[in-house]
Amino acid sequence: MSVSRDRLVALRRDLHRHPEPAWREFWTTSRIVDELEAIGVDELYVGSEMLVPEERMGVPDDEELTRWHDLAREAGAREDVLERTEGGLTGALAVVKQGEGPTVGLRVDIDALPRLESEDAAHVPASEGFRSETGAMHACGHDAHVTFGIGVLEAVKASDFSGTLKVVFQPAEEVIGGGKAVAESGLLDDCEYFLAAHVGLEHPTGEVVAGIDGFLAVHHFEATFTGEPAHAGANPGDGRNANQALAAAVQNLYAIPRHQDGATRVNAGVIRGGSATNIIPEEAHLEGEVRGETTELKEYMRERAVRVIESAARMHDCEVELETAGDAPSATSDEAIVDVVYDVARGTDAVNSLVRRDALGGSEDATYLMQRVQEHGGKACYVGVGTDHPGGHHTATFDVDEDSLPIGVSVLTESIRRLSHARV
Repeated sequence: MSVSRDRLVALRRDLHRHPEPAWREFWTTSRIVDELEAIGVDELYVGSEMLVPEERMGVPDDEELTRWHDLAREAGAREDVLERTEGGLTGALAVVKQGEGPTVGLRVDIDALPRLESEDAAHVPASEGFRSETGAMHACGHDAHVTFGIGVLEAVKASDFSGTLKVVFQPAEEVIGGGKAVAESGLLDDCEYFLAAHVGLEHPTGEVVAGIDGFLAVHHFEATFTGEPAHAGANPGDGRNANQALAAAVQNLYAIPRHQDGATRVNAGVIRGGSATNIIPEEAHLEGEVRGETTELKEYMRERAVRVIESAARMHDCEVELETAGDAPSATSDEAIVDVVYDVARGTDAVNSLVRRDALGGSEDATYLMQRVQEHGGKACYVGVGTDHPGGHHTATFDVDEDSLPIGVSVLTESIRRLSHARV
């Protein structure tokens, strides 16, 4: 039932060498399809077959999608997969049917971050020759997550698992843009049990967190303020200053009152506007986010952020266009699955430390999938697989301790196998 460490390491390194950001995972999807076909899954859904295109969030413009599509072709992606994923319809869902039993789901995310990777000789991907070749980077371990998904499928097929296994290779987690699109497909509605997993999260190699909670519900927004240009020296009164509207919005976003019911967050992450010192700026752009300890608290922050932004525009006689760039609810891991994962991890040789539950402290759009399964009567759980990483998540020196790969595959596989028999 095990998959060799060497196989997992080789796959993870190949994926690490070819990272692609959200909705641009063309080569990655092609590579996944190669593996799924070699394993011999019973059903395989790609792109629009496993997600609802209209529900995607944070999709880049056509020029950006075309550029990465062409890069994937140059890197050797399959033409049939490129055709099926054109326009940013990336991702895959594999189904294995093996006798009578429950339907169990597993979600792994596949996208990378738009940042450069370290070239330092102490950075293992650089010294071992599998550093990113694309200008993006797997700086959060999604290369390891894809490896988990492939390894689990292979191991489950060789086990006495009885039932149906659905593994989702989800795009666009980093922009909180893919989970809802997959959830709305309905392909997971029949899952009695559902797992998602993440490496690291400040837990070392050999440590497993059986159930992660504390997801901050999140809303990403983009606001474009439009005013009227004018000469800043000769005719300043003729202009309507979009930068002033943006500045008022930023200042007052941080003045939104905190809520007594739990943690709330706000951040103005990107601001830009204007073209020259002597021109009243006619356009300004803001990208930000709000978060809440619960979905209700996130909505509290979102409603007030909208009010602040629209009021700032009116204050300076400007217009504003607001768009949702990403959104995800909070979620809770079900105790029944936490019990199973904890017991499995306790009996796994390479696991030397166990944490029953821990708070993520951040956001994740696997929560859409967890919530969808729970709303349809199933149980869901988010598992943490510890890994030593020399740099923090999202940094240029992030890396995965490859000893954590077989641990993740073993714990997830045995948990899925046990769920198929236990009917908890």
